[in-house]
Amino acid sequence: QVQLVESGGGLVQAGGSLRLSCAASGRTYNMGWFRQGPGKEREFVAAITWRGGKTTLTDSVKGRFTISRDNSRDNDKNTLYLQMNSLKPEDTATYYCAATDWLAASETLTQGHDYGYWGQGTRVTVAS
Repeated sequence: QVQLVESGGGLVQAGGSLRLSCAASGRTYNMGWFRQGPGKEREFVAAITWRGGKTTLTDSVKGRFTISRDNSRDNDKNTLYLQMNSLKPEDTATYYCAATDWLAASETLTQGHDYGYWGQGTRVTVAS
């Protein structure tokens, strides 16, 4: 059974940085970050393929956010990261880690319905 646990959220001033982590237990393959701001729908932020060779970022975070991952040798304890720099108040949201237990070998998954597993979320607040 896959479990995802996010950490690293918090309160930061505009222009600051945070690094989110998502610890996965169980075999995970494609992974991604989504976020949901106050009064907003959940939106895609970033995605990465299993071996990390391909990443996709939503336009609003390009040049500021970086997604990366570390895979364990047995692929059963992977960690997903989201490095967030030059944060803006509009980045305020709860950030969710998502993962699949199947492999989309050469594509990143940007739709929420592609993911079967979700973390509980970590809150990011960017003060102006």
